[in-house]
Amino acid sequence: MKQKFDIITSTCVPLPLENVDTDQIIPARFLKATDKEGFGDNLFRDWRYRADGTLVEDFVLNNPKYKGCILVAGKNFGSGSSREHAAWAIAGYGFRVVISSFFADIHKNNELNNFVLPVQVSDSFLAELFQSIQDNPETQVEVNLPNQTVTNKATGRSEHFDINGYKKHCLMNGLDDIDFLVANKDKIESWEQQRV
Repeated sequence: MKQKFDIITSTCVPLPLENVDTDQIIPARFLKATDKEGFGDNLFRDWRYRADGTLVEDFVLNNPKYKGCILVAGKNFGSGSSREHAAWAIAGYGFRVVISSFFADIHKNNELNNFVLPVQVSDSFLAELFQSIQDNPETQVEVNLPNQTVTNKATGRSEHFDINGYKKHCLMNGLDDIDFLVANKDKIESWEQQRV
């Protein structure tokens, strides 16, 4: 059982770049591993570190004034290859929510499958969020999964977001696909018996 989603209120890490692809999220050289451990260490690896392994101080993940479990990203986040490792890296780093004005479909599903909530908002709401975070890095955002709303606490402005009903149920109950099937084993067996 995974950590259940309900209402998350957090400061944010802003990444105001458009068309961030999965190779930038987790470079291909890290795809040899077959389990999820350690992927967070290499999230945005080539932006966080120079070739010699030293920190790029002005990259947002290396800036101590930005923290929290919500990543606010530019439009068209997660494009490129379908690698699930990109979602592993985002979850492994500690992000529970990614907010953008557009997600690549496969990456969006990979995030949901790894207990990261992708929240798609309007371009204007995203721009306002970036401005609020720039003005005050302590700005908090509330993501309310039951009501499917996201609220910029600095301005009070909210937007509704869409999510697949099955995935919402799984996130709110801390269930992955296998957990869901096990939880419904009796119903499945009963249905099977009726088919005999």
